[in-house]
Amino acid sequence: MTAAEASPPDAESVMRSRGFIGLLALAAIVGAVASLAAWGFLELVHELEDWVYDDLPDAFGYDSAPTWWPLPVLAVAGLVVALAIARLPGRGGHVPVHGLDPSPTRPIALPGVMLAAMATIALGPVLGPEAPLIALGGGLGYLAIGLVRSGAGDDTAELIGASGTFAAISFLFGSPVIAAVILIEATGIGGSRQRLVLIPGLLAAGIGSLVSIGMGSWTGVDTGDIALEPVTLAAFDRPDAVDFLWTIPFAAAIAVVAFAVFEIARPTERLVAPRPFVAVPVVGLVVGGLAIGFSEATDRSFDQVLFSGESALGPLVSGADEWSLSALALLIGFKGLAYALSLAAFRGGPVFPALFLGTAGGLMVAGLPGFELTPAVAVGMGAATVAVLRLPLSAIILATLLTFKAGLGVGPLIIVGVVVAHLVTLQLSRVGGARSGG
Repeated sequence: MTAAEASPPDAESVMRSRGFIGLLALAAIVGAVASLAAWGFLELVHELEDWVYDDLPDAFGYDSAPTWWPLPVLAVAGLVVALAIARLPGRGGHVPVHGLDPSPTRPIALPGVMLAAMATIALGPVLGPEAPLIALGGGLGYLAIGLVRSGAGDDTAELIGASGTFAAISFLFGSPVIAAVILIEATGIGGSRQRLVLIPGLLAAGIGSLVSIGMGSWTGVDTGDIALEPVTLAAFDRPDAVDFLWTIPFAAAIAVVAFAVFEIARPTERLVAPRPFVAVPVVGLVVGGLAIGFSEATDRSFDQVLFSGESALGPLVSGADEWSLSALALLIGFKGLAYALSLAAFRGGPVFPALFLGTAGGLMVAGLPGFELTPAVAVGMGAATVAVLRLPLSAIILATLLTFKAGLGVGPLIIVGVVVAHLVTLQLSRVGGARSGG
């Protein structure tokens, strides 16, 4: 009890010290560097994707990438990721089927992590950039503290590493608040330790958000292709009883689908891990085959199944009238299976594919009596996010951030949907764990 009582004053004394001011200055510098590095990584991913899927087919005489194009591209992606896993420090980064890992990455592992992430996100596997950016920001933070204070303790290194992570995630989402919430909720830091991490982390995240906003206006560089934009939805003033009645089963259904995705991914990961040079390219071929199968079944582009879905969220919602129920069902089925396999074999983040699938689910149920498109999409986003991350507050804020143009009326439905999906996910996990003896 004495140590617990002494902890808050210790935290306050640390924050009042001259050394803490120096750490804040270092956190701000790390925030700027990490944000610029995040911009460079995302821009490079975008350029590589355009080159592989647009410029390279054109160089071979095709007007657009032929239907079979994903097969060799995904096989190459698998070979590059396998190389990073088997031959470089860090094994290519955190395995995404295990969730979002907010712990900072050591600088020595960064080359392998970024190589695996580049091959994954740019070449088509169904994963997003948030996990690699967490690794990039944290690794740069550790590198900075090693250069400036080589004898710094683990606590100081972790604090600056976390600041770099805050900044990189803030750049991705364009919001220091969502960056702070995701990382604090994911790490479970509380009490005085939370305040010590939060102050420099928010400062670095604010710098990251400022860099995100200023890249276009200061430099003339177009960041529209790599920025996460809120989706455009019809205004929704307030929910009624029917909206809540539909929200509960819809959110539960999303949790079941997400649970099924991870139930496929976990045993697949156990098969892939011992033999990456064979298994990862094979998984890449299967993911490419799923994209081709969807294209043949629906006469739509294979890129609807490939990639994280981050840049496709807006077009999916704005073109909702162009999708039939059968096409949406096939999209969820094919992309969901490609997502499961990518979680098992490749390296990236789980958030954006879940957001895309939740949005597609929202489009499917939007025709139910009394359930409009706006609340359906908002609930789908929140429920899908919490089902894969198991971070309720982060899911609520992220879904709200992406749908705020519709007004505050969707907020209560997002909260109810997130709570329902979270409880269903926990119950399914408990039953699944008991069944497997875990």
